[in-house]
Amino acid sequence: MYSQAQRNPYRTHAAGELREENVGERVRLAGWVHRRRDHGGLIFIDLRDRWGLAQVTFHPEQAEVFSGAEQLRPEWSISVEGEVVRRPQGNENPDLPTGAIEVEATDLSVLNPSETPPFEIERDRPVDETLRLKYRYLDLRRERMKETILFRHRVVKRMRDYLDERGFLEIETPLLTASTPEGARDYLVPARLYPGQFYALPQSPQQFKQLLMVAGFERYFQVARALRDEDQRGDRQPEHTQLDLEMSYATQDEILDLVEGLYTGIVEDLTHKRLLQSPFPRLTYAEAMARFGTDKPDIRFGLELTDVSELARNAEFKVFRGAVEAGGSVRGIAVGGLESLSRRQIDELAAVAATGGARGLAWLKLEGSALNGPIAKFFSEEEGAALREAFGVAEGDYMFFVADNDPVVFESLSRLRLHFRDRLGLADPDVLGLCWVTDFPMFEWNEDEARVEPMHHMFTMPREEDLPLLETDPLKVVGQLYDLVANGTELASGSIRIHRPELQQKVFDVIGIGPEEAQRRFGAILTAFRYGAPPHGGIAPGVDRLIMVLRDQPNIREVMAFPKTQAARDEMMDAPGPVTEDQLKELHIALRRPPEGEPGSNPATRPGEAN
Repeated sequence: MYSQAQRNPYRTHAAGELREENVGERVRLAGWVHRRRDHGGLIFIDLRDRWGLAQVTFHPEQAEVFSGAEQLRPEWSISVEGEVVRRPQGNENPDLPTGAIEVEATDLSVLNPSETPPFEIERDRPVDETLRLKYRYLDLRRERMKETILFRHRVVKRMRDYLDERGFLEIETPLLTASTPEGARDYLVPARLYPGQFYALPQSPQQFKQLLMVAGFERYFQVARALRDEDQRGDRQPEHTQLDLEMSYATQDEILDLVEGLYTGIVEDLTHKRLLQSPFPRLTYAEAMARFGTDKPDIRFGLELTDVSELARNAEFKVFRGAVEAGGSVRGIAVGGLESLSRRQIDELAAVAATGGARGLAWLKLEGSALNGPIAKFFSEEEGAALREAFGVAEGDYMFFVADNDPVVFESLSRLRLHFRDRLGLADPDVLGLCWVTDFPMFEWNEDEARVEPMHHMFTMPREEDLPLLETDPLKVVGQLYDLVANGTELASGSIRIHRPELQQKVFDVIGIGPEEAQRRFGAILTAFRYGAPPHGGIAPGVDRLIMVLRDQPNIREVMAFPKTQAARDEMMDAPGPVTEDQLKELHIALRRPPEGEPGSNPATRPGEAN
């Protein structure tokens, strides 16, 4: 609720909080002119502040005030004084919380006129995003954006209160630290006092929060900024906010239960959305991939994958048989409600599958008791019956198949599955299908660099039974890793951590970091582990992504006060931008431009500018 001293020269009340019980009171309001209307010798304005709108009426009997009101334009910053009265019968606005009252103005002060805004504030009409971000302070005045930022505040406050009630301490960790890349490129900061050396901005507080466990605080959290120099997409930004937390002497189940309780409360108390299932389903990575083709499944609808590799192994259809013989698989999804698809429509579906790497999309349709389609001739009656049983198809249903190596099959069918979700309206947007995905592989093979690398990060504890595999077959090691997923979007990622220095070095060895390099890059944490480090684990829910999902926004730029563009630029502050030669000299930095034709090779237009 709004509170203001009565002697404040600008306002005594919030515009949006006036109600019928204020009738007869003399009030002063301050805010922006939302809209102005001239009706039959009266001037009406909707005055907007953070708390909402109030109608202010200007009568010609108040000549000086009325004359001033004639000059008012949208977005002028003003202060008005007057008496709260009931609106005339029939003029109430039931859609407005203040719709039963208005303020009859007796005084008007123009605090600051406004130029004509580059886009409308009062109506939520489409506006070019670059223009919105250039004038973000105006964009944030729009109702939808304002409500999103207020909602974000309520969610973060709930997070803080929830963890405080459970014994967690909020502790800040450094923004200037050492460069220890964790999967993306670091943002580097030159150290003026140490020529040629650099700080790095943290990709996460990972090492610091583990060190806080060694320090004995046992339960830590932080609403932390994380900065990563990576390629942009809808759910990424150069800087984002995460709820970072860590617990000592905790099991994986305890951490999952803690976060599940937090998210359940946020959804049930702060939103109109419904949980699909509570407790949240827990899927292993292998199960998620086999059923949905992705480790970020949308579980609100069916169309689960069916593996027919064994049936295809002996099939006459060479494409299927060849994929299985090469070590891949043949999988598919069954879809009903499509009527009869034209050749063009089939080609469009094949194009969707191709975005996941599929080189083709095979299909069959059940018509009567027979399978029809281009590949139907390759299957015997017994094989056709086996396919019908495997997919559980009904009359008129289609079966779509992808045959390739498993990564391509999974990615292609996952994309096709989401395409049908949107095309057929299979998922209720007001339902949240939250689920846990656990037991990820510790490592994966980087084909481009021909080496083993962590699937998540290098501080994850392997399953106890998999420890011998670190030296013999690391790609089979399963980590104590867990992700929280909602409607196909990853919301949080965490793990039980390594707390013994010798085991941490074994993991470093697997990914090619020898003892000398490990000591140079991670010496602080390796040393700390030698001083009785407790078992511990944690998780880092992304605040921006959570708000994006809860507010049904298409990208996280819509839920951040001051985001960068998709090209990672700040249009409002014109950043990144040049610095002066004096600044570069003080930092002992000389600019070296890339060769002509490469990104960033355009000549500078201002002193010290680098692309």
